[in-house]
Amino acid sequence: MKKKTALTHNQTVVIEALGASERPLTAYEILDLKDVRAKGLKAPLTIYRALEKLVDRGLVHRIESLNAYIACAHRHPHRSVSGFMICNDCKKTVEYPLQECESHLLQAPQAAGFKIGSVRVEMVGQCAACTEKENAD
Repeated sequence: MKKKTALTHNQTVVIEALGASERPLTAYEILDLKDVRAKGLKAPLTIYRALEKLVDRGLVHRIESLNAYIACAHRHPHRSVSGFMICNDCKKTVEYPLQECESHLLQAPQAAGFKIGSVRVEMVGQCAACTEKENAD
């Protein structure tokens, strides 16, 4: 069994920035945050390295359609199926569990001998707050 190591300073700063955001952030958006710069992170490569390690540990997810990152909201195995609801308007992103769908989503690729690294389902639409705001206008 692999021993989990503590997060580095840079990883801690990055995951705290992501945890404070309701929407996914790009590496450059993370870098532009005052708190991040004040804590000594000043180069994009530093952010990308921290993000890579956090993704590897299953603490952060990469939202492919936005090319951005979000802190993991659930405790689940890193290689499990992850689902995300993404608002087109405000970009608020919510992670949701897909345990009921997991076996169905993995069955066909496994039967074909395809080795799956990870599965992410991204649903894009409009969140309740943006829908309400639109209806009020």
